[in-house]
Amino acid sequence: MAAPPITVDERSVPTETSRSPVIAFDNVSIAFEGRTVLDGISFQLNKGETKAIFGVAGSGKSTILKLALGLMKPDAGRIQVLGEDVTQMREEELFDLRRKIGMVFQESALFDSLTVRENVAFRLLEEGDVTEEEVEKPVRESLSFVELEKTVDMFPSELSGGMRRRVAIARAIITHPEILLYDSPTGGLDPVTSTTIVQLIVKQRDVYKTSSLLVTHRLQDAFTMAASYFDRKTNQMQPLPPGMRGEVPMGFLILRDGKIIFDGDVHELAACRDEYIREYIS
Repeated sequence: MAAPPITVDERSVPTETSRSPVIAFDNVSIAFEGRTVLDGISFQLNKGETKAIFGVAGSGKSTILKLALGLMKPDAGRIQVLGEDVTQMREEELFDLRRKIGMVFQESALFDSLTVRENVAFRLLEEGDVTEEEVEKPVRESLSFVELEKTVDMFPSELSGGMRRRVAIARAIITHPEILLYDSPTGGLDPVTSTTIVQLIVKQRDVYKTSSLLVTHRLQDAFTMAASYFDRKTNQMQPLPPGMRGEVPMGFLILRDGKIIFDGDVHELAACRDEYIREYIS
């Protein structure tokens, strides 16, 4: 699979964004049953940036998301999320932090016994002390964003795989989180449905500019995101003109043997001469 056909135009100046990191990994290592998964990795996700994480199966992509959520602790190193050191936080402290993070799980992870409305509203209902009216409006707004307003009273079993993924995105964005984490949001979907999900991610990225980490097995998805923008006039994802960068920074992180072997944007990736990386993206 070739890199997207876009070239760097030094005259193209991206919109200024804050460079303060919302997630920072500092020399983080973790092993399972004696097998090293992450070996002293360091990277950061800046405010307003979207970063896609790649690597072969078992390279630690989903582990990075779990570490950022504080669901597991590293063997070494430090992880800061929204200025908090999650490696030192107690579980009750992590609950407050996680309220600021939206998660789109692999295979959607919807509750089968709940309606779409109840699934999307789940995080609001967890907070307690909310009226039905206070829940209904954001639920409708979130479902409208993913274009599934008519499914509000349906159950997950009545939805297609792509629709379930869209409901999962609606559930993740209902609280307007400061960070979004996507774990293989197009995994197992056909190409047409995958494109629909990618368009929604691009829409969320460009409309709300939420800082996002995206784990994916499909390089083409991230290449499409990097080479596209969401046009509010047409309500569609459109290709960027040749040589232009998107308004929201889009980065790529590639893992190999527990190390980060690439951390840069799509133009730097296209120009990279590393033999392994060239073969991986080809």
